[in-house]
Amino acid sequence: MTKLPNDFSEINALLEIMEQLRDPDTGCPWDVAQTFASIAPYTLEEAYEVADAIDRGDMTALKDELGDLLLQVVFHAQMAKQDGTFSFADVVDGICRKLVRRHPHVFGDGDADSPDTVRATWEEIKEAERQEKSAHGGPIGVLDDVPHALPALSRAVKLQDRAARVGFDWPEIRQVIHKLNEEMLELSTELAQTGNPQKVFEELGDLLFVYANLARHLKVDPEMALRGANAKFVRRFERIEQLLRAAGKTPQDSTLEEMDGLWTQAKLEERK
Repeated sequence: MTKLPNDFSEINALLEIMEQLRDPDTGCPWDVAQTFASIAPYTLEEAYEVADAIDRGDMTALKDELGDLLLQVVFHAQMAKQDGTFSFADVVDGICRKLVRRHPHVFGDGDADSPDTVRATWEEIKEAERQEKSAHGGPIGVLDDVPHALPALSRAVKLQDRAARVGFDWPEIRQVIHKLNEEMLELSTELAQTGNPQKVFEELGDLLFVYANLARHLKVDPEMALRGANAKFVRRFERIEQLLRAAGKTPQDSTLEEMDGLWTQAKLEERK
């Protein structure tokens, strides 16, 4: 039997357990078979589950989900260690150095009197780091290092933010709204004239991209706003089902008009 660490509350315990799970001879066959690519979807999933626990205000779930997310970091680090590329210690060293470097107002002689000032300093330092990488490895485009794996809405905002830093942005929100109306008209025209699925697909994408830009100008996270709208929809639809059950019915044997009336009732109840 594999020996277990004495104190499970120490990070070294998790590192030892992960090392044992990945042992080619005595480890778990599933863990041994994994790769960076096969684990990546679990890493994304765990990050979303952390966000979900925060949305629900469930601290017990948050504790558990943070542990699951930490496991993902340790899993990737162990695979890298076995490949001889880097270790968990290298990961910790890197993030510690980055935090110190990007907080000169705490660890140096910098100055910051508001969250906005801190954010601006952070972005300036990030840009300097990008330029340094460019000097060592060839030119880096303005949009090159915006991660492709981000949710589409979040990536749209980051792409727009990055372009705005070099002046490619509307200075006034009314111009964004004008563009939004323009894209809506183009979609409506395409639907009325041809209904070409590929064209509709493209026009809808353009419309969503401008919606993300509107959210950015309003300083609203569109991903979080949509998550909130999703939660609201679920809450109100569940109320429709509850009201229908009280009447001995289900959504399947109800009309749209009936459910729409109950939706209005659910909205009014929330406003009381």
